[in-house]
Amino acid sequence: RVAERLALEKIKTIGDAYMVAGGLGTDGQGDAERLADMGLEMLELLAKYREETGTDLRIRIGMHTGPAVAGVVGLKKFIYDIWGETVNTASRMESHGVPNRIQVLESTTEKLAGSHIFEERGKVDVKGIGMLNTYFLTGRRDQQNGAGSG
Repeated sequence: RVAERLALEKIKTIGDAYMVAGGLGTDGQGDAERLADMGLEMLELLAKYREETGTDLRIRIGMHTGPAVAGVVGLKKFIYDIWGETVNTASRMESHGVPNRIQVLESTTEKLAGSHIFEERGKVDVKGIGMLNTYFLTGRRDQQNGAGSG
């Protein structure tokens, strides 16, 4: 429901993974910000849930920005999906991430520098790509002194 409220597109669930995209079929204005906000909100909701239930539930979130191809495939059963280097990199950010953190590359920090706060994680050996300098998205600039700043 967070994705829907933020006008983002749920693409699919794959096992325990939830894939969301923004900017498909639009000019992409504000989509990276809304994706970042969704990740932060998911962490806030999870923290609340953990506190209320005492459950040690964790999530890893990976995010990347850039071009992707979207379309419908299938002859009898149709599936909407997205493909491309951006999608693969976002997946790698998640799989090489840290529980309860949102991991991104420098290109995403540059795109969101005016609206969001990042903390450098350092170099990570990313499967199929190599050593990449990664960052954690920790909050919004307009909430820097309040809740949700990291």
